[in-house]
Amino acid sequence: MKHLRQLFGSRGGNPGQYGMIIALILIIAIFEGLTHGLTLNPTNVINVFQQYCYILILALGMVMVIIAGHIDLSVGSVAAFVGIIVAQAMSEWHWDWWQAVLLGLVIGALVGAWQGFWVAFVRVPAFIVTLAGQLIFRGANQLIGNSTSVAVPDDYQQIGGGFIPDFGPNTGFSNGTLILGLVTIAALIWVEARGRARRRKMRAELPPLWVSVVRTGILVLVTLIGTYLFAAGSAGTSFPIVAIITGILTILYGFITRNTVFGRQVYAVGGNANAAALSGVNIRKVNFFVMANMSLLAAVAGMVYVGYAGASGPADGTGWELDAIAAVFVGGAAVSGGIGTVAGSIVGALVMALLANGLQLINVESNLQQIIRGLVLLLAVAFDVYSKTQGRPSLIGNMFNQFRRREGEPAEAVQPQSIDDQTKVSLP
Repeated sequence: MKHLRQLFGSRGGNPGQYGMIIALILIIAIFEGLTHGLTLNPTNVINVFQQYCYILILALGMVMVIIAGHIDLSVGSVAAFVGIIVAQAMSEWHWDWWQAVLLGLVIGALVGAWQGFWVAFVRVPAFIVTLAGQLIFRGANQLIGNSTSVAVPDDYQQIGGGFIPDFGPNTGFSNGTLILGLVTIAALIWVEARGRARRRKMRAELPPLWVSVVRTGILVLVTLIGTYLFAAGSAGTSFPIVAIITGILTILYGFITRNTVFGRQVYAVGGNANAAALSGVNIRKVNFFVMANMSLLAAVAGMVYVGYAGASGPADGTGWELDAIAAVFVGGAAVSGGIGTVAGSIVGALVMALLANGLQLINVESNLQQIIRGLVLLLAVAFDVYSKTQGRPSLIGNMFNQFRRREGEPAEAVQPQSIDDQTKVSLP
């Protein structure tokens, strides 16, 4: 049993801890049956990633906001605001697409700095600041665009609706996607081998070889399935460019939250701000950059969506903040802050995306879809609260702790299971 637990982390434990990964598998299996195989049809899988990648991108920033103990209700409006400006820059000002993208990133950073200033330095609660931002930037979107849609050129649409180019002989699959899958598999094997080598060099305890083989084998199998689904799509499709953008951002923010001083400070501020301040953490800086980063990612999500849709419209971004927040909580983040992972948020975003897609495939009315998605969010948070009262860590957290130990880093300290377990320090 000890070695079985090492497959996903030294704590292992109850299947109830596997939470959202089990939920994700069940959602796929249920809708695969109800739709008679449409859910895992390669064309549908590609469409899901293109249509819902904005949720994954927003979840990367929202998880840091929630870990720090805040909430951001403005992300949908900020995405729409940036989207309409970028669309007009190309259609009316005749800017090149890359110039418009740079403009969108600058505007997103400025909006984030504006909101971060009020939260970090004026100390207005983030809920109020971003609620005001939601109204301000939604109005600005409709004012600038005159409540009409603005089309974008074909070359820009490749960002949200394009694919990696294909080449080579006709194999019946996307050769570029096949190569990308093989590179990913090689990287997974290299990471596992490198981790074992470093532990051996440090004379740390090594798990049995079969544990490493099985763990890597599971990841390789998932990669092979994903490679097939993306490579076997209809003619002219392959791995979406937006999925590459999302993958790069996921790796980047996973590294920031796990391996940088700033990432550890975000967890410290969310876990206990007073103790973090006494230990030398600049809380204002952390809060400022967390909020600024969220708006920057909202700008990226908005530009990606405009590329997918082919135009920027007045209704863009409506309800996106709820999708992002739901994804983070479904992925295991704590409502009180201090707990959450990038990987968990990605799993949560996939749960919400596949749930929405599956409900559409079986022709569920839109009103009923909202009810079902709301119940899923409520149950996910209830499950999170129950698990923490039982002292159960998450599978995703275990996997990251195990990865860190393979890399020779100390595991993260156990998070307190309730607010009563935290050390309380009052600032003078």
